[in-house]
Amino acid sequence: MTESANRALLPAGLRDMLPPDAEFEASVVHSLMSLFARHGYDRVKPPLIEFEESLLDGAGGGTSSQTFRVMDPMSQKMMGLRADMTPQVDRIAATRLGAQPRPLRLSYAGQVLRVKGSQLRPERQFGQAGIELIGSDAATADAEVLVMTAEALIDQGVPGVSADLALPTLVPAVFAAYSIVGETAERLRAALDHKDSAMVAALGGAAAPLLQALIAAAGPAGRALAELRALDLPPAAAAERERLGRVVELAAADLPSLTLTVDPVENRGFEYHTGLSFTLFARNIGAELGRGGRYQGGGEPATGATLFMDSVLAALPGPKPAKRLFVPAGTPRAWAQAFRAQGWVTVSGLDPAADPLVEARRQGCRHRLGSDGIVDVELG
Repeated sequence: MTESANRALLPAGLRDMLPPDAEFEASVVHSLMSLFARHGYDRVKPPLIEFEESLLDGAGGGTSSQTFRVMDPMSQKMMGLRADMTPQVDRIAATRLGAQPRPLRLSYAGQVLRVKGSQLRPERQFGQAGIELIGSDAATADAEVLVMTAEALIDQGVPGVSADLALPTLVPAVFAAYSIVGETAERLRAALDHKDSAMVAALGGAAAPLLQALIAAAGPAGRALAELRALDLPPAAAAERERLGRVVELAAADLPSLTLTVDPVENRGFEYHTGLSFTLFARNIGAELGRGGRYQGGGEPATGATLFMDSVLAALPGPKPAKRLFVPAGTPRAWAQAFRAQGWVTVSGLDPAADPLVEARRQGCRHRLGSDGIVDVELG
């Protein structure tokens, strides 16, 4: 392997983002954050790395296995590189913004690093952008977060946005009502995750018919709600069902174009969530665009959503080519400034003796400034 190839080699799951993709990601993030700001969400910027004990406290404990750890040479304390930004925003809300009026609306964007990628997302470093609504337990808060993140994707041009709603606390409520605990609960949980109705029948005992009905209820929101309402659920599970119905009603009214489905037994990826949660998808890719839901943040109710920028970018049409204009060396600076004010990207020549046409092609400019104005350039 050559020295150049050695220098370009990166660890698995990491990559250099090159032009024009890096600029495209930055522009999409800026657009998302601007939309969040217009809805009253104030941006915060937590550090990339912080003490392990605070990073992994509370909801952050769910990211422990995905967190890189290093020793801080100054304090001699363990530090962690964030694998998710939500726990950091939760920490900020509970401490530095603890005296601010509730509900508190915060937004954020930044890079995260994880120990391992997944089959659907092999990248270990990727961008996140999201919102957190802290201090309200209302169904309207759940609906606001769901609708706003979905609407943000639609506004960016993502085709066929849909949301799959989950109730990660519903199955535990059923388990508690039927005294399902220990190894049986673990095996039953695994069977439900794989939608294995036969295994549920073998392990579920008296709860099996109800659990099988929950599996069968998955599908479009209208049908799923009708089937769930026909079930005799324990009180805690029934309360979650009623909240789901209210959120579906609100979301359908605010954003009728959003396709809603429900999976009552889905739990994977929602381990720290304490109520209604959701996953966002697009019609043109299989990867998740984002996740969100209700959790207990710093001793107060909260809900939020995180968009995964690598998936969001993959779902969007590619960046439009910039209008690049080659400006020969010696051109008055004011001329180039005037073209930039008109929306051109100007690339200035450095060698007065160089052929402007050759230089324009070499610099990837489809236009050059000639003596009679702007001249089109054919790129090979």
